[in-house]
Amino acid sequence: RQVLEEMRALYERNQADVSEAKLGRTDLIFLIRFRHCCLLRNQRCLLAYLYDRLLRIRALRWEYGSVLPNTIQFHMSAEEVEWFNRYKKSLATYMRSVGGEEGLDLTQDIKPPKSLYIEVRCLRDHGEFEIDDGTTILLKKNSQHFLPRWKCEQLIRQGVLEHVLS
Repeated sequence: RQVLEEMRALYERNQADVSEAKLGRTDLIFLIRFRHCCLLRNQRCLLAYLYDRLLRIRALRWEYGSVLPNTIQFHMSAEEVEWFNRYKKSLATYMRSVGGEEGLDLTQDIKPPKSLYIEVRCLRDHGEFEIDDGTTILLKKNSQHFLPRWKCEQLIRQGVLEHVLS
């Protein structure tokens, strides 16, 4: 916001000096050019900052899934939350369009698994959890389970489950 205010002030001063330069004050041309270069530099810096934030927000979708923790969402502007939601919907639409009837969840197995099943410990009460064979498991705090990796990877990223390493 401070940079935008600075840019607005530089632009207004430039507009005033351009009006005077048109009336014959050629000594202001170098000052006008200097301010214009400052405006372009500030614009490049702001765009680089915004692009970096956009990349970080996109990475959050892959790391945390479709629901962001409140602690992260608190630090985002309304426009950033809106962009995240649009990206989330776009990604979901794409994942449904590939991989047959059920679609393909690209957010699973970001790192190639060493085994298909892993042992996990529940860090907080989550409720019932159904796996592919129809078995329902109650995820209660401190309970341990042997589950398919791809079914619980999202819960691990969300902090519900913890991978138990022997």
